[in-house]
Amino acid sequence: MTKRILAFCLCVALLCGIATTAFAVGDGNVDSGGGDMGTGTSSSYWNPGMDGVRVTVIRASDYSAVTTPIDLTNKTLPSTLYHFGKVCKIQYTNGLSLSAQQGNYTYYNPSQSLPTIVSTTGSNNIDAIKSYFTDEQVIRAIAGYTGFNYDTLINGDYKLLLEPIAYYYYQGVYIATTATEAAMYDEIVSGALRTAMQSLSHKNLPLAMFLETSDLGYSAWTGSTTSAATNADIKASLGLGIVRFEELPEEVPEETPEETPEEVPEDTPEDTTTDTPDTTTTVPTNPGTSTDTTPDTTNYDYEYRVNTEVITSVYVSGGQSDPDDDTVVYFYIDGTRYSVSNVYYPSGDGQLVWVKWTTPSTPQAIEIDVTVSGLGASNTATILCNIVDLDENPPPNPVADDSNDSFTYTSVPSRAVDSSATWGIWTPWWQEYWVDNGYWKTSSWTDSDGVKHTSRSWKSNWEDEGWWEFDYNQYSASLTTSMSITCDDENPTASGSTMKSGYGINQLVTASVSTTQSTATTSPQNAVSYFPEFGYDTYWRLLEETSSGKFQFQKNVYSTYNNRTHFTPIWYPDGAYTVNTWVIDCWTPVGMLSANLTDSLTISGSLWDDWHIAPLNN
Repeated sequence: MTKRILAFCLCVALLCGIATTAFAVGDGNVDSGGGDMGTGTSSSYWNPGMDGVRVTVIRASDYSAVTTPIDLTNKTLPSTLYHFGKVCKIQYTNGLSLSAQQGNYTYYNPSQSLPTIVSTTGSNNIDAIKSYFTDEQVIRAIAGYTGFNYDTLINGDYKLLLEPIAYYYYQGVYIATTATEAAMYDEIVSGALRTAMQSLSHKNLPLAMFLETSDLGYSAWTGSTTSAATNADIKASLGLGIVRFEELPEEVPEETPEETPEEVPEDTPEDTTTDTPDTTTTVPTNPGTSTDTTPDTTNYDYEYRVNTEVITSVYVSGGQSDPDDDTVVYFYIDGTRYSVSNVYYPSGDGQLVWVKWTTPSTPQAIEIDVTVSGLGASNTATILCNIVDLDENPPPNPVADDSNDSFTYTSVPSRAVDSSATWGIWTPWWQEYWVDNGYWKTSSWTDSDGVKHTSRSWKSNWEDEGWWEFDYNQYSASLTTSMSITCDDENPTASGSTMKSGYGINQLVTASVSTTQSTATTSPQNAVSYFPEFGYDTYWRLLEETSSGKFQFQKNVYSTYNNRTHFTPIWYPDGAYTVNTWVIDCWTPVGMLSANLTDSLTISGSLWDDWHIAPLNN
């Protein structure tokens, strides 16, 4: 069997948030690429110009969609169109699944016609796209379509998420998809969409828009702008553009003198610093945020906790990996080599590869060296991990004369939350194709009369000239959690969920994971509680797993009864006392599942109310 050999491309998918910067009204963060469309079939094809854009208003602070997405197109579409509803890329990234439906597809034909979005040649006029979606009248129209106030939209707190859409026939059905939806659907149909519509679904549609700079948790695209992309790359970094705004500065009074720059001494050397170019290997999964408030300038790829079973992943692509030319990935971790063999994937796609291991018992930085071998090529990468201990900053001993006159209530902070995950594995199977590569054999002889004769006979030589096909098997995991706090058993005056300040509280957190591939997940292993008296910061308690999936406070060294308790401060004001618990370290191949929980008790009075002073009787 003959195969074209390509070099491996080892990359690590970026799923964690990135800090963003707001720009003046109408700044478009979008670029494009693509290539020739190729040909379709009688049942699967796309007509040039049948495109559009999905627009969603996104809150910049937490990357959440604040409007229902709207679809813009210059075309009139049939009522029988199949589609996946009004869902944006961020919602899919956060775990929403595809939901196919027919009919009731809503869209707008804008008064200012859209420029060409999906090119047939890969030569989009990106300047025209930027100009269109940064035009004030277009922005005002979008505000009207979405029902979102225009002045609020451009005040710097919101962004527009743009996604190219294509309207096309696939297996005789007329459908509408964004690039992300096409990639997700291709995984469901085991690569059949890519086989039929690769030039559109995996090249010109996703490459119609991608980011010039990282934003909203998505990476700037640094890969090929002319080749078909993998489903993973499309979902992670392609098929999107962003329009960013900032509030216009107040007008400066005319009498305000212009600031004069300080004079630079003549012997001051010229700054020759250059920007460091982006690397092709980035953070593989969402590592979780450290509770350590000490600044650390090291750019870690993962952060793990001590004594924790974790999963480290890389994404491998390049060429085709099958049982004839398979890929092997080696992870070198803390003196141990882990090998993952039988890594298979079709040409033009890739495979997520992971290893499950246990972190050391002490905090430290660890370098994980990864080597990928196969198809006559190899590649290496290094993953930098930070191992931290969360059990090093419990609250100090509370005393009776503690006070905090300046206390103010703090909102429970947002923390990394992800309750579900999906991933998949390519499984190869052989498609037989038998060909008779025989030949004609000529025989000659002379009969008894001296006449020469010639005959031909076919000698069969059947050979299987088949090829490897691939099925994509999808797996999932979901995290279920609960939390409750109660008055400590040794609190003599507690009544239900009401207690006096100065007494202790108990806590029970339950956490479990359900999964279709248990070997590729870990159980939830850690829970950390934060308290309102410390502004949900400064001090915290690492909970102890007292039985499978159940977490409680560790035994308190300041408790007379050695209880699993946390003492509320005696100065805490009457009202709600809310504890925040972050459940973490439920690992999957695509990152960590986590939950941000709260529960409350009511404070009424203080421990001093239970004290009575009386003269001693003689």
